[in-house]
Amino acid sequence: MHEKDRHRVILSAVQDRSLVTVIDLCALTGASEATIRRDIGTLDKHKRLRRVRGGAEAITTKPFVGLAGRPFSVNETMNIAEKQAIAAAAVELCDDGEPIIINGGTTTFQMVHPLASRRMQVFTNSFPIAEHLLKNTSNTVMLSGGIIYREQNIILSPFDNDVTRNFYAKRMFMGAQGIGPLGLMEQDPLLIQAEQKLIGQAEELIVLVDSSKFENRSSLVLCPLERIDTIITDDRIDDRTAAMLESADISLIVVPTGAAQKDGVASSPA
Repeated sequence: MHEKDRHRVILSAVQDRSLVTVIDLCALTGASEATIRRDIGTLDKHKRLRRVRGGAEAITTKPFVGLAGRPFSVNETMNIAEKQAIAAAAVELCDDGEPIIINGGTTTFQMVHPLASRRMQVFTNSFPIAEHLLKNTSNTVMLSGGIIYREQNIILSPFDNDVTRNFYAKRMFMGAQGIGPLGLMEQDPLLIQAEQKLIGQAEELIVLVDSSKFENRSSLVLCPLERIDTIITDDRIDDRTAAMLESADISLIVVPTGAAQKDGVASSPA
């Protein structure tokens, strides 16, 4: 990761959590402790954050409480090759003209590039997905109404009578904080409330997650495994996890990553 990108990730993390340790920032950026300490010193010198013992803190606090979880700007730097391959496989499942829902997230955001050659009816709660599709494609785009949460770049409404209830989708594409035997997991109750409404508007639920998400856990379950029709992930998924998905009657699509992407998409039915 280049210095400019590291600085962006560090500042985003500090604004999200107010106080972040050097160890946390090493995990987010993949850089050494020495490099992170040097970055913190540079950003402190330019008054972008405040250097403290063992880490950094925000100079100003956020004007309101955001959603739980890492911000979009941090997540989009992680596992990019896997996300691009997963998103390309997801778009291959779509037929021109059909209505789909794309939930906000950094993996689902990668769908915008292969969608540039399609003409779909897309409903999304993601501000960056909607903006990119409007500027660079011929897809019809509908946005949900509500509050824009800057860190995650999504739009959520606490009300039941929003436009979500009026949209039908053949398929919904979404990511998740984690996946386990109990189902899809997320960290924020408001996010779960909004996503459950979207899931209710789609015939098929297709989950886009890189294999690292099978190791993640959260205290809140969004939906059980049985509600999922298809999971698209990368070829680092282990046999035990694949067996768990098979027992839940989930169709599993495994995509090769890196240079192997050029060879196509491998799928194995559950």
